Amino acid sequence: QVQLVESGGGSVQAGGSLRLSCAASGGSYSLNDVAWFRQAPGKGREGVAARYAGGITTAYADSVKGRFTISQDIAKNTVYLQMNNLKPEDTAMYYCAADKRRFARWYELLTWSYWGQGTQVTVSS
Repeated sequence: QVQLVESGGGSVQAGGSLRLSCAASGGSYSLNDVAWFRQAPGKGREGVAARYAGGITTAYADSVKGRFTISQDIAKNTVYLQMNNLKPEDTAMYYCAADKRRFARWYELLTWSYWGQGTQVTVSS
């Protein structure tokens, strides 16, 4: 059974940086198409960034463009989300998702088959 494990969350002040990691465990599953979502208290889960089509395509939510970067270390079977210039509105639980349905929109929840348990990011002003 595929398990995704996120790490790297924490508390930072506005303007700070964090790097989230997502590693796959349980068998020989290779991370290929991957996305990061987040969910703030009282809000729905929203897509933040994705990397798919064999790594050819990356996509970002408008709210994080220019500040967040999704990347992948194939050798470590790990995907990262580098978050710079963090803002209080970035405060949320961040989730890793994998295995994208073809032709489906990356920012929709049903597009992805596997999900991690999440890692909390808190940004104070």
